[in-house]
Amino acid sequence: MNGNEILHQKKSYRWLENLHILLWLIKDTCWAMEWKTGAIAMIIPTIGVAIYLLYKSKKNKTELYHNAAVCMWIIANSTWMIGEFANYDMRTLAATTFGIGLAILAVYYLVYFKNDRMEQHRKENKSGD
Repeated sequence: MNGNEILHQKKSYRWLENLHILLWLIKDTCWAMEWKTGAIAMIIPTIGVAIYLLYKSKKNKTELYHNAAVCMWIIANSTWMIGEFANYDMRTLAATTFGIGLAILAVYYLVYFKNDRMEQHRKENKSGD
């Protein structure tokens, strides 16, 4: 897949990324306001869209790793929220899930980032010739 195809693919679901931000903000606003029903109800669409974006990004390594980390972040965030609502300490589980997200990004940046940037730079130089 060339750069133009990746850009077109990204633009085709950009609206969904923006919707995802809205869902996430609604969920966290409900949490902050202690509207338990609304906050818990928003978990499903927020995680659902995150998983769909993860699936859509499978052909782009950079997007794939970052979307996988976002999924872990939302799952951890939701776990923490449910624990607060239930008066049950779920911070350890949430922290573990946050840690998995960090590990996913660590793998990307330690293993793939440099090569991806070099490849992008080569393509930019080649197209500029």
